[in-house]
Parts: sequence; structure tokens; C-alpha cells
Amino acid sequence: MSFFTELKRRNVIRMGGLYLVGAWLILQVADTLLPVFEAPGWVMKVLVAVLAIGFVPALAVAWIFELTPTGLKRDEDVVPQESIAPRTAQRMNRTIMIGLVVALGYFVIDKFVFTSQRGVSPSASVSASDAKTTSPSSIAKDAIDAVAKSIAVLPFDNLSDDKANAYFTIGMQDEILTRLAGIRDLKVISRTSTEQYASHPPNLRVVAEQLGVASVLEGSVQRANGKVRINLQLIDASNDSHLWAKNYDRDVADVFAVQSDVAEQVATALSAQLLPAETVRLASVPTTSSEAHELLLQARYLFNQLQTSTANDPAVAAARAVDLYHRAIATDPEFALAHAQLSYLLSYLHWYAVDTRPAVVTESLDAAKRALQLQRDLPEAHLAMGYVHYWGHRDYEPALKEFAIARDGMPNSAEALAAIAYVHRRQGLFEQSITELQQAILLDPRNLLLPREIAASHVALRRYGEAEIAFAHALEVSPGDVEAQVQRATNQILSGDVERAERLLQAIPEGTDPQGTVSLLRFKLHMLLRDPDAALASIVNSPEWLLARFEHSAAPIALLRGQALAMKGEAAAARVQFLNAQHALQEPLKNPVTEADAQSFLGLVEAGLGERQSALEAGRKAVEELSMARDALVGGYTLERLVRVEAQVGETDSAIDHLRQLMNSPAGQAISVATLRKDPVWDPLRKDPRFQALLKSAEPKASTHANE
Repeated sequence: MSFFTELKRRNVIRMGGLYLVGAWLILQVADTLLPVFEAPGWVMKVLVAVLAIGFVPALAVAWIFELTPTGLKRDEDVVPQESIAPRTAQRMNRTIMIGLVVALGYFVIDKFVFTSQRGVSPSASVSASDAKTTSPSSIAKDAIDAVAKSIAVLPFDNLSDDKANAYFTIGMQDEILTRLAGIRDLKVISRTSTEQYASHPPNLRVVAEQLGVASVLEGSVQRANGKVRINLQLIDASNDSHLWAKNYDRDVADVFAVQSDVAEQVATALSAQLLPAETVRLASVPTTSSEAHELLLQARYLFNQLQTSTANDPAVAAARAVDLYHRAIATDPEFALAHAQLSYLLSYLHWYAVDTRPAVVTESLDAAKRALQLQRDLPEAHLAMGYVHYWGHRDYEPALKEFAIARDGMPNSAEALAAIAYVHRRQGLFEQSITELQQAILLDPRNLLLPREIAASHVALRRYGEAEIAFAHALEVSPGDVEAQVQRATNQILSGDVERAERLLQAIPEGTDPQGTVSLLRFKLHMLLRDPDAALASIVNSPEWLLARFEHSAAPIALLRGQALAMKGEAAAARVQFLNAQHALQEPLKNPVTEADAQSFLGLVEAGLGERQSALEAGRKAVEELSMARDALVGGYTLERLVRVEAQVGETDSAIDHLRQLMNSPAGQAISVATLRKDPVWDPLRKDPRFQALLKSAEPKASTHANE
């Protein structure tokens, strides 16, 4: 008998195959789980070594021993007629095949699903042409390298005598960060997170831990008489050692060359590989006009104030920013980045109702088109075009395509990833949206908007407990954020904890509610508790329109007064207020931007006036224009207002059908079991058996969601 035949008879070859398949699967699972538990890099190395060392003893055991019905016996002690080696061989063959299927399946899932979710670098997605096969022994090294290639660019010190040059200093930081963020092999933290820190924090290691990076770029900028001095140092946050440092003394016109050199030097210091396209982009010059660049920096500085709600007068800041972008474009008509940023700004102003002119969407589209004509591969231009589709038209598929192109060109852009998540949420894909927002947090960990929006998505799914955790996280990042506090209190109302909602609202300081957001929720809470006097008192000092930013709506205060007076039984006074609200809604009804929202409130006004048919027509028209099919998030509010109208005017069958639709949809932000039970607006439906059946059937779902 040959040696090879003896190896087969003793199942040594099969044992080798089984061992290798099992080891491969173990290493794949370890590669996924060890980073989750923040295991040190040596753990993987030890595991690889143990598995490699164990291979030879496994083969030796297979050669020396044979498995029998009574246990392991030495091979020479087994009578040939009693040997079950052939049956063992068949079982081992099946096990090897099953193991291969499991290992390959796990590899595919890990490659295309888990990779983008790991806490290493979400930007490290590799194209097929750049992919490489990694051996198990290199996994730990790759993980360590990925962590090392992470950086945060902290705010630069403004050392200029003219402190009005702050926009220039912030612009330098932002543009250097943007160039670094285009390097796929790096993990770069978004400016939204880094701008919260000092230029030279004393506790650099703590800052790095909060941001999830290994290195930090600090700097200062001094500008005078057409000259600029930029002093930069790249620091290893673990030991405060300098990895690279350099001073640049240049003309202001040469700042793009400085930015390119900084990005290349940092990439080299962190051993990050540059793709050819990235090298080309790092060397690019957005404009040859220093004046146009100056105007763009000033415009972007104002735009940032709008986005962070730090502008003293949003309308004035918006108009000034638009003018500065136009002047930059007039100075250099081929400045593609200026066209792209102008488009983005105009879409933003439209979406948040700062500029309600119908023409603003067309202007935004024209600017995005021009940017793409000038520079087809400009990621910012694709981002801007995506927002034209999303914010301008709620046209989701083309928006997603543009955002995907933008993200590919800006692999470290938390904004592009979040934009994709927000579009998916509008499409009703709340679970997918939550996952994508969690990935965005890895690149923007101190951005309070991301956990706040994750919380809002949990609210829509009626997971009020999980939403509470996410709201708490948002308020850890920014304890004074009024929007997060209001949404958190809303979450408590929806979950049924009215007393806690009251405490949360009472904790919001006076003078932090210029848009009436807090007053609006206080009014709703008191109406829910059937206390119209307290409801009226809550809006005494409120503006004429009360903003509910998350709903993208603004309610006329006269409507609220009318509803509270009607609850008190003061019909004549209520009618006066409803007529005032009717008049206030006339202008918004003429504007395509605000028409659907105005129609929705008009339905409530007409119902208050006892105009049954016109109330139903207005409410239904609003739902036609902004249904849940068109916008799964805001459409829930529009439908809920229609149901209120239907309940009030006696359209019971339709009201219950629509309530059933709402309760069977991710519309937990608009209606819940708790509000169905408490809100007096549903009193006309309470005795209907179908309403009681709906409550009963919805209760377990609410409990299940809360505990998921």
C-alpha cells in the first residue's frame, strides 16, 4: 500500500482540509468581531499563530488514531473488519463542503455588507481594480494601519491683526480638510465635529479619543498685505509627538499650492497611498482668480453660519451669501466650485423656507448644471445636483445617483453619506437610513444632527425607547440644542410619558424659542391634557407663525387660538380666530413651495368654521400633493391632519381607514397608541368598535417596537 493511499485511508488529507476550512472561517469571524470589542492587534496575531501551529498536531492525530464507536483508538489496534473509517470519510467530506459554503457565504457578506460598517475607515471601500487579496497574517496589520491613517484637522488659530480675517482662516482649514478627505486611504473627520474644539487643546489625547483618530493636524494662519503665513504640525495624539511640521510663507495667490503640499505631506507622514486620480485632484486649482476665491470664502463662511444656526439674521446672511457667490462667479465665470456651492445654498434656502420664491429651484438647477459643464468630475457639483433633485423636487432616484457619485469622489464625506440616508428615509427605508447614519457618525462623531436624526427615525418606527437613547446621545454632544430637546419631549408624549415631557419642556430656558417651536409643543401638550387655558397661555408671546422644523411646517397662531377657544366652548371668539387663520393662509396657498402645508392647515381651519366640504377638499388636496408615498416622513403629518378633519366633520369611515393606514406605517412621529388614547380630537371616534379594535391591535406592535 502506497503512502498516499495510506493517508487517504486514515483520513489524514480530509483532516487537513477540514482544519484549513475551519481555521479560515474562524479568522474571518475574528476579523469582524475583534475590532468591535477593541481587541489589541496582537490578539489576531496570536490566533493566527495558534491555528498555524495546531495544523501539524491535527494531522498527526489523524495518522495515529482512528475514530471508532467506542472512541479514539490507535490505528494498529483497530481490526480492519470493524473499521468505520469509510463512513467517517463520508461525514468529513460533507462537513468540509458545508464548512466551505458557510465560509464562502460569510466572506461574501463580510466583503459587501460588514466592511462599510466597521469602525475602521468607512472611506476605505476599494474598487475592483484596487482590491488585493490579504492573507490571514496580514489582517491585524491592516487593521492597525487603518487606525493609524486617521486624522482630525482642528480649527486653525487666526493670528492676523485684522480679526475680520476669521473667514479666511476657517476657509484654509476647511480647504485643507477637503483635500485630505478626498484620499480614500485616510479616515478624515468632518469639520462639523472638529470645529467644536480649541485650536490647541491641552487634552489632545481625549480629543482624539472623542473623534476616533490617531493623529491631529493643528495650525495657525496670519494674513497681511497680500501675504499669508501658515504654520502647521501633524501630531501623534497618543504621545504628543510631531509626525510632521512646516511653515509656509507665501503670497495669498499661492494658497492652493500650499493646500496641495500639505495634503501630500500629511498623506506621506501617515503612509497613506494616493490613487492617480487623487494625486491629480490634490494638485488642482479651483480658480486662478484670488478675488473670486476670496469672495467664495466669505460666502461659505456665511453659509456655515446658516447651517449651524449662528447667523444673527438668517434672511440677511442668506442674501449676503448669495450675492457673494454671484460676485465670485462674475469675477471668474469658470469657477465650477462657486457654481456648485451657490446651487447647494439655493437648494438649502428653498428646503428650509428661507427663500420661498418658486424661481429659486430653477436657479439652483442652472447653477448645478453649469458646475457640471465646467467640471464633470467635481464631487461638490454632483452633491449640489443631488440636492436639487431631493430638496427641489423630492425626486429620489436621480438624487441617490448624484449623491453616490459625490461620495465616490469624496470618500470621507459624512455629508454625502447622510444625504443618501435622508433620501432613503423619505422613501420609507428607515432601517437602511439608520444604518447609513450610524456609518456617517464614524466620520462626524460630534455632529449632533446625526444622532438626532437616528432618534427621529426610531420615532417613526415607534421605537420610542431606542429614540430616547439616541436623543440623549445628541444632547451629550450639544446639551443646549433646543431642537433635540423639543424632539425628545415629543418622543415622551408619543410614548405616553406626558409628565416627563412636561419636565423636559420646563427645563428649556426662556428666550431660546424665537420661532415658536417650544411654544407649539407646549400648546399641543396642554390640548392633549384637555387644558385649553394653559394651551392659550403657552402661546401668548409667540410669533404669528409657529415653526415645526422637523415637520417642515409652520402653523398660524390664529388656528391654535381658535382650537383652544373652541375646546373652551367660546364659539364666537373661536370663529374670529379661525377667520384670521384663513386670511393668514392665503399667501402661502399661492406659493407652490408652501401650498401643500398651507392646504393641510386650511383643512383644520375650515373644519373649525364648520365648512365640512371645503375642509375635506383642502385636507385631501394636501395629501395628494404630499402623500406618504411621496415622502414617508412628512407625509405622515399631512395624512394625520386630514384624519383630524375627517373625525371632526363626521367622515368616520374614512377617518378610521386612514388611522389604520397610519398605525400600520412607519408614522410614529405623527401618531401613536398613546396619543390615540388621550387626544380629545379622537373623541368622535371612540365609541366606534372599529376604533377600539384598532387600539387593541396596535398595542402589541407598540410594545414590540419599544423593546426591539
